[in-house]
Order: sequence, then C-alpha cells, then structure tokens
Amino acid sequence: MTDDTLTPAPAAAPPAAAAPVSHSRLRVYARLGKLDVYDYYLGVFVVLAAVVLPPGPLGARGAAVLGVFAVAQILLLMAMTAFDDVTGFRDGSDITNYGPDHPLRNIQRKPLVAGTLTVRQALWFAWSCAAGAALLLAAAAALAPHRPLWTVIGLVALWVVTLQYSYGVKLSYHGFQELYLVALGFALVILPYGMITGQATGLLLVQAVLFGFGPLMFGVYSNTNDVDGDRAVGRPTVAALVSERGNARFIGVLSLAETLIVAAACVTGLAPWWFLPLMLPAGLLRMYQYHLGFRRDSIMRARRTGFAVHRGSVILMTVGNLLLALTRG
Repeated sequence: MTDDTLTPAPAAAPPAAAAPVSHSRLRVYARLGKLDVYDYYLGVFVVLAAVVLPPGPLGARGAAVLGVFAVAQILLLMAMTAFDDVTGFRDGSDITNYGPDHPLRNIQRKPLVAGTLTVRQALWFAWSCAAGAALLLAAAAALAPHRPLWTVIGLVALWVVTLQYSYGVKLSYHGFQELYLVALGFALVILPYGMITGQATGLLLVQAVLFGFGPLMFGVYSNTNDVDGDRAVGRPTVAALVSERGNARFIGVLSLAETLIVAAACVTGLAPWWFLPLMLPAGLLRMYQYHLGFRRDSIMRARRTGFAVHRGSVILMTVGNLLLALTRG
C-alpha cells in the first residue's frame, strides 16, 4: 500500500483524460477498496475451523458473530485502503509508483491516479465503509456469547487504529509499518475467536501471528518496489530507511521467522508436534519467494508469490485446526 504526507500533490496532473469511461461505478469503488485482495479476510476460515466441529463452541450465536465480523472487517479494510489511496494521491507517491517508470503496476487499481474517481468520491466511500464497519463491529460484540474486556478494547482499537494507517494520524508515516501489518492480521483472527470462546489459546495466538505474517510478506516486497516513491514523501518503511543489502537481509530474517515461530510453538507445547511438518511447505515456499526477489531480481514476481504462500498457509492452518478438533473429539 502507498501512503502520504502533508505535502501537496505535484503539479503534474494524473492521466484522467486517458481513463476509460465504460467502467461501472461499482467496479471502480471495488478497485478503490481493493476488494480483490481478500487475504486479510481469510482469517475467518482459521477461526471457523477451530470452533466448528463438535463439541466445538460455535453455536448459532457464534456463527452470527463470525458472519457479522466478516462483513465488518471487509468494510473496515476497504475504508483503510480508500483512505490510503487518497493519501497516496495527494502526496504524489501513487503517481510516482504507478507512473510510466513502473509498467508492471496496473494504474486502474488506483482510481484517483487513473482519473476514474475524484478525491471527494473516494472520501465519501471511505467514510461510508468506516461507519458501516463501526455499526457491525458493535453488533458483533452485542451478539457475542462471550465478551471478555480485551475483546471489547480490541474491537474499538481495531476500528480506530485501522483508519489511522495512512490517514489522520498516519501511523505508517511514523515507522513500524511492518509491525502494523502483522498486528492487524493478528487482531482479525484473535478477536472473533475470543468473542466465540471467551479465551485465546496458545495455538490460536501462534496462528494469529502467522496469519499476520502473510500480508507482511507481500507488503515488504511492495515496499521494496516502491522505495523511490516512499523516500520521496518521507514514508519510513524499512526498504526506504536502509540500503538494498540491509533490506534484503531484513526480508531474509522475516522469511525464516515464520518457520522458527512454528518450531518454537511445537517445542514449548503451544502447538502439537505435527504442526511443524504441516506448515513446512509454506516455509519452503517462503524461501522460494526470497529467491525470486533477491537472487533472481524479480521483486514483483516474489510479491505475487507471497499471496500464494499466505493463502496456502491459511489452508494448512485450517486443516490443522480441523485435525486437532477431530483428535480431541
């Protein structure tokens, strides 16, 4: 994702005249909300697999909570990405990152740069989605069979902090953007699980961290590709702050970290012993992703591979939760 600073947009106008006029408005708003990038929404399946099998705690109220939360998170993340596009358009970073020097980036994914939406329309969409998300998160809490205090605080924090990613306070412009991506994924798994079960088990905590690593591990490759635009607007991603070699080492450490987290969970008893071999294919694919990005110098292919690794990891964690429920049943 691309964010912004308080600097005004550059004088050069975006190629609005070249934008096709035949696109339906709904399709353009879907692009603004990045509805096709559904990877953050997949945490629902990890939670569902952990609670669905008898004698699991799902029940009718739990199912309602999970369904309402799923829609709420879609609206909330569409608001976040819409605000992100407004910010990136205003400071010019999106125009840089999606300009002629970056032919692999599809300009139609940035409706403001492509000229298919105005800033006013984008802000209307973002605030509408944010309001809908607030109502649905409140409804999920009201329906929840369990409401430990940490889930209530977590829901409020989720709504407030998500909207501040690159708008308002602009958290991603104050560092720790990479940590933010993991924390967001973590919250989207552990909060619905907590509302359904009233607790946060060790295995679900580990899985929530692993789930958050997925968006991080295609985000850091996006940041590597967008380093010039981010540096120009003062967005302090790791890629923008360190040298190319330092960034490669940082991503290499992250690529190993997932497997090490799984191994540590198995050793400490937070996860069953078979969780490590179950997740090993994802770890191997993560190494292949790194090879593509920094040995074959194909950052955007590595980014695309990151989506596949994350989706595969979700499938493996879902299978793991089902297996665990069956063995306990």
